[in-house]
Amino acid sequence: MARYIFITGGVVSSLGKGLASAALGALLQARGYSVRLRKLDPYLNVDPGTMSPFEHGEVFVTDDGAETDLDLGHYERFTGVAARATDSVSSGRIYSNVLEKERRGDYLGKTIQVIPHVTNEIKDFINIGDDEVDFMLCEIGGTVGDIEGLPFFEGIRQFSQDKPRGQCIFMHLTLLPWLAASGELKTKPTQHSVKELRSIGLQPDILVCRSEQPIPEKEREKLALFCNVRPDSVIAAYDLKSIYEAPLAYHREGLDQAVLDAFQIAPAPKPDLRVWQDVYDRIHNTDGSVNIAVVGKYTQLEDAYKSIKEALVHGGMHNRIKVNVEWVDAEVFDKADAAPYLEGYHAILVPGGFGERGTEGKIKAAEFARTRKIPYLGICLGMQMAVIEAARHLAGMDKAGSEEFDHEAGESRFEPVVYHLKEWVQGNHAIKRKVDDDKGGTMRLGAYSATLAEGSRVSQVYGSTQIEERHRHRYEVDVKYREKLEDCGLWFSGMSPDGRLPEIVEVKDHPWFIGVQFHPELKSKPFDPHPLFADFVRAAKDVSRLV
Repeated sequence: MARYIFITGGVVSSLGKGLASAALGALLQARGYSVRLRKLDPYLNVDPGTMSPFEHGEVFVTDDGAETDLDLGHYERFTGVAARATDSVSSGRIYSNVLEKERRGDYLGKTIQVIPHVTNEIKDFINIGDDEVDFMLCEIGGTVGDIEGLPFFEGIRQFSQDKPRGQCIFMHLTLLPWLAASGELKTKPTQHSVKELRSIGLQPDILVCRSEQPIPEKEREKLALFCNVRPDSVIAAYDLKSIYEAPLAYHREGLDQAVLDAFQIAPAPKPDLRVWQDVYDRIHNTDGSVNIAVVGKYTQLEDAYKSIKEALVHGGMHNRIKVNVEWVDAEVFDKADAAPYLEGYHAILVPGGFGERGTEGKIKAAEFARTRKIPYLGICLGMQMAVIEAARHLAGMDKAGSEEFDHEAGESRFEPVVYHLKEWVQGNHAIKRKVDDDKGGTMRLGAYSATLAEGSRVSQVYGSTQIEERHRHRYEVDVKYREKLEDCGLWFSGMSPDGRLPEIVEVKDHPWFIGVQFHPELKSKPFDPHPLFADFVRAAKDVSRLV
């Protein structure tokens, strides 16, 4: 039976509950325990799949095809435990499940209420996989006091009462504001946040306090007294130069020991932190730097490309080089020359996206990288833009484009070398889709296999001709153009096992030019960088040595 740690937040949002949860999971692993992390989000969307990146940041996709919160990316990157569909749920999904049961008559005509029907659904979700791990860490999205979060808080209160005594603890993350005018750290917001939490029946066992300044012992004692926690369970969380310092920083503050003490686990196993010490060393001991341009359409919000940024950092760690990521808005040179915006970079990455806005700029970025022999990595839409660029400028298909944009424009402007994916194989059965299907959950989602060509660059990078990667897209490069494009030098070096769906393209006479239909960034970790990102950064490093 798992022990449960519920992580809540107060005072303000965006304090780093996801990072704290991930770091704690890594520390428990370092002591020899198995862990799984979950996210319970109060918003009414069924999942983040149809939310704008400006609203919610990136959508993190699991192997089993769930579109989830970006915090699950943190969980995977810090623990290496592959997330599942059962590790993320929203209020929308909970209410949808309850209403589906009501329509089927599962409640036998009873009046449906938040208590017990919604809270029971929440508890059932939390309890999935109870016998699989030693510790289950459950992060509650939002902040205490949010009206939409109340069913979740009530659900975890009931859950802790249903479990044997000592099986659940609560960790509350808050902010200690620093008032420069008076030179003081203020504890009152945290006190009020804990008071709010206690008013709904939850008493935190551990306080994690974000602070820009060291927390004096006097203030720790005050927090412990007024928040009813042990003084050694008041944990400071300071700003860090890198998020990957968090496990070591939290260990120094005693977070993992405080958790084990709260569960009365003694003697506590000693932690083996060599992995994180190596990560720290690779972050802080580098040999030079590279500048990589990420040419996208959501560049105003870095969280929209969170996994890509982290995967580039991991690639830098692998090569012991600092990666400077520069965000370049593709719209800026939609109708202008790309050279003034892209000269000086050692590599170019074009990420995924949806819709026509910025696509001409991405095509120009692919052309710039191809003709200037600059390392290029195109991901999802970035691969499709590279194919369109090659079709236009190498194969003479002046009107080459994508059915996605043709569909949006309502007119036939393009010869669609990229088309709406209507059928594919998942496991042992065929999936069929139509253009007018609902948007949510209808893409090609999750892990799929691919076969790489012998002697291709990607087979060398992976060290294998059989791979499995995560997908999230509804448009696909049309394989009927394969021969024509390969005659021009664009090699379809990775295909689906049935040979119908292009997975990877590369330019033969180029130092490093690869486009992939999947999202390799989702599987990269600081202690296990994705091979594509590791080799992409190496190629950028080689360019930097030449200039």
